[in-house]
Amino acid sequence: MSDTVRRDSAAPFTTTVLGTARIGPRRELKRAVESHWAGRLDRAELETTARRLRREQWVQLAEAGHDSVPVNTFSYYDQVLDTSVLLDALPPRFAEIDDPLDRYFAAARGTAEVTPLEMTKWFDTNYHYLVPEIGPSTTFRLNPEKVLAEVAEARELGLPARPVVVGPVTFLALSKAVDGAGAPLERLDELVPLYRDLLTQLADAGVAWVQLDEPVLVTDAAADLGLRAESVYNALGSEERRPAIVVATYFGDPGDRLTHLARTPIEGVAVDLVEGSVETVAGTPGLADKLLIAGVVDGRNVWRTDLDRAAATLATVLGSARAVAVSTSCSTLHVPYSLDAEDDLDPNLRGWLAFAAEKFREVAVLSSALREGRAAQAAAFAESSSALASRATDPRLHNDDVRARLDAVTDADATRGPAEQRLVKQQERLGLPPLPTTTIGSYPQTSAIRLARAALRSGEIDRAEYENRMKNEIADVVALQESIGLDVLVHGEPERNDMVQYFAEQFEGYFATANGWVQSYGSRCVRPPILFGDVSRPKPMTVDWITYAQTLTSKPVKGMLTGPVTILAWSFVRNDQPLSMSADQIALAIRDETVDLEKAGVGIIQVDEPALRELLPARDADKPAYLAWAVRAFRIATSGVRDDTQIHTHLCYSEFGEVIGAIADLDADVTSIEAARSHMEVLGDLDEAGFRNAVGPGVYDIHSPRVPGQDEIFTALSAALSSVGAARLWVNPDCGLKTRGTPEVVDSLTNMVAAAARLRESIPLTG
Repeated sequence: MSDTVRRDSAAPFTTTVLGTARIGPRRELKRAVESHWAGRLDRAELETTARRLRREQWVQLAEAGHDSVPVNTFSYYDQVLDTSVLLDALPPRFAEIDDPLDRYFAAARGTAEVTPLEMTKWFDTNYHYLVPEIGPSTTFRLNPEKVLAEVAEARELGLPARPVVVGPVTFLALSKAVDGAGAPLERLDELVPLYRDLLTQLADAGVAWVQLDEPVLVTDAAADLGLRAESVYNALGSEERRPAIVVATYFGDPGDRLTHLARTPIEGVAVDLVEGSVETVAGTPGLADKLLIAGVVDGRNVWRTDLDRAAATLATVLGSARAVAVSTSCSTLHVPYSLDAEDDLDPNLRGWLAFAAEKFREVAVLSSALREGRAAQAAAFAESSSALASRATDPRLHNDDVRARLDAVTDADATRGPAEQRLVKQQERLGLPPLPTTTIGSYPQTSAIRLARAALRSGEIDRAEYENRMKNEIADVVALQESIGLDVLVHGEPERNDMVQYFAEQFEGYFATANGWVQSYGSRCVRPPILFGDVSRPKPMTVDWITYAQTLTSKPVKGMLTGPVTILAWSFVRNDQPLSMSADQIALAIRDETVDLEKAGVGIIQVDEPALRELLPARDADKPAYLAWAVRAFRIATSGVRDDTQIHTHLCYSEFGEVIGAIADLDADVTSIEAARSHMEVLGDLDEAGFRNAVGPGVYDIHSPRVPGQDEIFTALSAALSSVGAARLWVNPDCGLKTRGTPEVVDSLTNMVAAAARLRESIPLTG
């Protein structure tokens, strides 16, 4: 016990971040995990890659001057799934998989025999987490091996390790009750002894501080979250042998929940002072004996910190707590690793940006200035001021033509004819059968596509040859869909690197990075483009591709676009104007594209909004205003076409309950929506919200490698039919097929088309 660190001997730290990325600066973990899934990389090699990535990140923080290093933020897939394993809370269907890592990946991805956990968005970010399932048979038990192992790794390197664990309130608040169980939050008392045990084991391992993440405390997920948190942390704080506890809140302002935490014996609180307010901190009694971790550097956007403003914020809260540590507002999981990998950035733009490595330095600069005076970091402050002045005066940020056009938009520009009238005209034009079958848009990105894209970048082939190769891919995809028997086809999107980046690269006011990768879920990474100025569309972006595909078939081919809210949500957005203004600018650019597609003879246009739920504010009072401008932006984008042009939209991987009314208000003619992992639960909610247009509930989960059987899809369709009715039901997977392999796509879609045909024959097609 000589190595035990008691909480009363834990000195406050001064400089840290709340968490870090794990995918690797060159996506090393992505490649290693996917190679392991494919059987090309054994477990030892996978673990070696993971260990190296962890250690490199920890050492980087220490070298940047951070005196507390977060550990246990690494994950092979998702930190909430890791917490389910920590608490032995995986559902019974995975119990027969003996190997722990295989069981872990089965929960994430499913197998041929078992379905995976449901996936949804992590608060209002583009990161996805796996939703824990808590049923009557769930019996919690502590499995602390991963946490303890990472602590031991860090201690071997002589680093001041601070393990990070999802807190019990957040874990249960984000969980899903299954099999008739009550609300998971009612089982908080069962988790407290496990967390106390974990704290004791961490103290025995020499840990001085532990961070328990409770971001749910900035939301209105339950009315009594503050009281529940106070009860939990009173109990955990009473443990005699434990590290000092920091409870981290982020993605918003904790409000009076901070008062509840301040009344407990915990030693520290972390507060997001980018999304939150200094008034909450200043107005909270009880912080005087605690460490305040002040999140003044934005952990989820890429703009350089205004060091003067951040220093003023720190000065404001300095007297509110026992001590103040400088930190990021949240984990840097949500931003790219480093600007060093960007060779082609405009010099001015580079000066405006800060990725994770740069944010690590900003935190250290602010911490030094707080303790030693601003003069100690005078050069850094001067550089910050110069960059901010450059950005404020750059002429690309303001386009008078764009703003004048936006000012001229009226309610009529966001309105189409009555839905019933549109449906009649569309059916006359399209002549579709009952239960029409289609896909969401993308098809597998083959090696030939990736090689062609790389050859174009390197100059090995010219633009004409690249386009010729993409047309060959489109022809193959159209022929494949016709052979399967789909009713409404897509061109497969081979020319698109990403559903947002593809459009952003063609907009004025946007810039795409070369290596700005961030994790979306599991091994899936995206490169969010950077919105820095006013947005416009200089020329058509998709018309040539869609019209070429239409020449290859007599069946309708959907035009495929991404909606304004999703483009905004999956970008790093400018922080110098309201999001609603940026959304409307993007909406006008997408409107221009829909009108041009219609002029080219395209009869169905899909404008995807999978991120509608993602930007929903944490607090209930702020949600109506967001939903109003989000719906309006979509309707601006889609209301420039005639009534006989059918508008589709697509939504996926979100908790839809809070935005059901907004989904109806979008007034799309057809809405395809993720429903496979949630077993069609969303359909009843749609009906209750007055949704009366057509809907395509996803009948199988494309993020799992398993091929669904015809009977399985028939059962799912039958359940959907009972809620929707044949006249309104479309048949489709729950998302695009970009990440899947062609053989499994063919088998899955063949089963889907056959199941739809069976259902057409088995029922009277009315209503």
